[in-house]
Amino acid sequence: MRFFIEQVGLCGPGLTSWGSAQNILAGREPYSDGETIIPALSLLPSNERRRAPRLVKLALAALTDALPPRAEHPCDYASVFASSGGDGEAVHAIMETLAGTAPELSPTRFHHSVHNVAAGYWSIATGSRKATTSLCAQNGSFVAGLMEAGCQAASASEKVVLVAYDLPYPTPLSEVRPIGGTFAVCFLLSPHASDETIARIDFSLASAAPTLCRHAALEKYRRSIPAARALPLLECVARRENKTLTLAYREDCSATLDVTPVS
Repeated sequence: MRFFIEQVGLCGPGLTSWGSAQNILAGREPYSDGETIIPALSLLPSNERRRAPRLVKLALAALTDALPPRAEHPCDYASVFASSGGDGEAVHAIMETLAGTAPELSPTRFHHSVHNVAAGYWSIATGSRKATTSLCAQNGSFVAGLMEAGCQAASASEKVVLVAYDLPYPTPLSEVRPIGGTFAVCFLLSPHASDETIARIDFSLASAAPTLCRHAALEKYRRSIPAARALPLLECVARRENKTLTLAYREDCSATLDVTPVS
């Protein structure tokens, strides 16, 4: 399968946006680890912005980094949302309420617990009526999302936006499902090369050891945050390297990406 990357968005530990992170990922500037800073969002109407949970703000931060509000037609793209477990904070709050003495569940809280909540807020923000897919493949969610978005782009011959995102679970859920940080990445994929293309991707499935991050500090996030399995691809695109990468997917299967920079 072949597709093309036109835009990238990013929000992660010490990586506040794709524009500011490119020199870090390319090795031209040092990396400083730190908390993930989720920027304020003006994209949502005020009521939705007030209600939006942190997971939605994280996903939309990467989306608006790749497709800023000044973009002409963000609502024209089909979308794929990939998360390894959805909003664990909402699930934790629901379980706390149900275990309490007054198990009266907020409808808004329940609404935020569904797996397609970020897709819903994105549709509200952009007015998009295009198809959207929300998926989960546990630790392999980024590759599953990339495969789904690439297939959609190729089969429908139209651009598709992919966003993968993860938040840590609160205690005690984090003890059985640890996620090592807050991270979101977004790619606008196209079935054809254009003046906006920055890289060509030839995608296949194989069985091989995953490509590691060049930065040791980033490698710990690649290992501990499912969405951050995109980091070797981000490094390769930032360095404009012609390279074959292997991204972890399932225990018995990985994804091979032949990355070719396009000027």
